[in-house]
Amino acid sequence: MDDAPEIYELTDPAALKALAHPRRQRILEHLAWYGAATSATLARALGLNTGATSYHLRELARHGFVEETHSDGAHGRERWWRPANRDIRFPARSEQDTSVRSVLDEMGRLAIARDMAAFQQAQEAQEAEDASSPWLDAFPYSRGLIRVTPGELKQFFEDYIALLNRYRRPAEEMPADARVVLTRFLAFPAPPKEPDEPD
Repeated sequence: MDDAPEIYELTDPAALKALAHPRRQRILEHLAWYGAATSATLARALGLNTGATSYHLRELARHGFVEETHSDGAHGRERWWRPANRDIRFPARSEQDTSVRSVLDEMGRLAIARDMAAFQQAQEAQEAEDASSPWLDAFPYSRGLIRVTPGELKQFFEDYIALLNRYRRPAEEMPADARVVLTRFLAFPAPPKEPDEPD
């Protein structure tokens, strides 16, 4: 298992702006899902030009979101990049000014849209699985409800992150039958009850 990532409190507006760029979000997702890559590899995969991809990688590196790494398959002066081992935390909503809040809200909306598209792709790909594949049934799904205080919900989230960290490992240490599995955590208060609703 990989070491637990360092917690990175993202309070610098310039770093937030660098992270929020939609193309940089796609670059980070690709690196997280498929492992280290060069700017040329990323450009081909994401339909971008190499110059733009190199620029975005440099900006992400400048703020500590990606880092250079070694690759056994490197040729010449190729630069390989991977996501930095960081647990990025955003300011509490009560501490955000309106500009930061709007950036984070837009990032969230775009991320959820990409997640739904990826989920639909996974469902479609599942149809092509061999009937004997253990991955055919590997779509755990849960909709839950808990009754907690704000402090308990914060602890619940930290427990969830700790659980994810138990299963982290670098791409080169993945067993042959392992796959990258996307997990998402979303928690929000239920809408208030209408005044005329029965108890």
